[in-house]
Amino acid sequence: MATATTQTNKREAFGSRNVFILSAIGSAVGLGNIWRFPYVAYEGGGGAFLIPYLCALLTAGIPLLFFDYAIGHRFRGSAPLAFRRMHRSAETLGWWQVLICVVISVYYAVIIAWSAMYTWFSAQLTWGPGNENDFFFVDFLQSADVAETGVSTQFVPQVGVPLIVVWLAVIVIMCLGVKKGIGRANMILMPLLTVMFAVLVVQSLFLPGALDGLNAFFTPNWEALADPAVWASAYGHIFFSLSVAFGIMVTYASYLKRKTDLTGSGLVVAFANSGFEILAGIGVFAALGFMAQAQGTEVAGVASSGIGLAFIAFPTIVSQATGGSIIGVLFFGALVFAGVTSLISILEVIVAALQDKLGWKRIRTTLTVSLPLAVISMALFSTTTALSVLDTADAFVNAFGIMAVALVAVIVVAWLLHRLPALKDHLNRRSSFPVGWIWMLLVGALAPLVLGYLFVSELIAKITTPYGGYPAWFLGVFGWGMVISLVILAILLSLLPWSGRSHAKDDVDYDEFLAQEHYDPDPETSAIPVSIDEQRGAAS
Repeated sequence: MATATTQTNKREAFGSRNVFILSAIGSAVGLGNIWRFPYVAYEGGGGAFLIPYLCALLTAGIPLLFFDYAIGHRFRGSAPLAFRRMHRSAETLGWWQVLICVVISVYYAVIIAWSAMYTWFSAQLTWGPGNENDFFFVDFLQSADVAETGVSTQFVPQVGVPLIVVWLAVIVIMCLGVKKGIGRANMILMPLLTVMFAVLVVQSLFLPGALDGLNAFFTPNWEALADPAVWASAYGHIFFSLSVAFGIMVTYASYLKRKTDLTGSGLVVAFANSGFEILAGIGVFAALGFMAQAQGTEVAGVASSGIGLAFIAFPTIVSQATGGSIIGVLFFGALVFAGVTSLISILEVIVAALQDKLGWKRIRTTLTVSLPLAVISMALFSTTTALSVLDTADAFVNAFGIMAVALVAVIVVAWLLHRLPALKDHLNRRSSFPVGWIWMLLVGALAPLVLGYLFVSELIAKITTPYGGYPAWFLGVFGWGMVISLVILAILLSLLPWSGRSHAKDDVDYDEFLAQEHYDPDPETSAIPVSIDEQRGAAS
């Protein structure tokens, strides 16, 4: 084994475990918690859905969260570097996760921009009563049909201008670094988000018809538990809800100090995320109950998810409710804060990967990453066909990006590299909640089975029926073409040499060294000795 050049690679770190927990919760609590979970739970049997949801959380969500934490914390790197330090051939998995974050970041920003504009619109009821649908699609987005126009370049200023502001804000946060930027942003935004949403929920509970909405949300439909699709839905939601399997938690865990309770932190993050989702369900369905009563229909007639819930149903509620402007400002303001905390975690995966690969300083790397992404985001999502591109990219990157890389990662780590025992030992070294063979069974056996089922189901569905009724050429570019390109680019990036200034030192036996119980580098820099001589010196 050759000896690496003696040097110490300094790595940023969160100021404390609490800051990490808030940042991890900020990443997990995103737009999906607010506009997806309530409807998924409602469709999955209401109160009965909490059973498969809890099972999915305990048997898949938390184990995979621990899995990501262990990889990031043990190998002290971004996703590509952490997987490379595990085994050189596994580096492709890390770059696949990075590229997934590239795709998500360019469209996630525009949803934050929409939410910011609707926060302003809510204060003035700009859309007008009964005009919520046309206002969103025609007046605000100026949506065009891609089948007729192709991918448009027509600029929509009311989308483009706030999108620029969003990118400027997140770039500033990212340039400030992990401790001063990401950590402080989450320390401010997460408490604000919690307070705003709590106030929104309380106000929604006092709306006429709120009880009808809560009955629809919580009344259990026990027959739904016999439907495999409901269980698959619960597992699918948990995978996306906790930000596992696409590099975020691997990267965040790499910024933790050595003496950190990993599993205890993971449990706090997981249950805080689920608590927020249930709170969101209460607030959303209380408001939908009011909407149903006002329109003289059942809750089932107004219940929806995603963009339809956020930008059509909720503006309708705002128009009809007494004090509706306050509800609108709180709801869309919460979407902005939840979106920003998630977006900075997504961008951090990309920034950290290039910083590790190239050995560049923080600001240079951030600008190199963020400015091109901002330009692409503007080019694709401030135009009249933005909604179609967003819808397609989101559907395909979730099904064949996040889900696919999660499936491959657990198979590679558990069955090809046989690293679960070492990761288990690392989790147990200083954690308050020990894991054992059950955790390895859940990650190595149950997770691949569930992910495989979900992946094949999505594959069959999208092959047999063209997604969204979009033209084949459009799906070929922004759907199938995009997901195939991610894999090819990931392989190519893994073949590129690492800079001599980078944090990668392939000739160091990290497994042997990190297994030492007494190993504990400088907690402020998390410095890893990179030569054999340094290892021996640190161990003596």
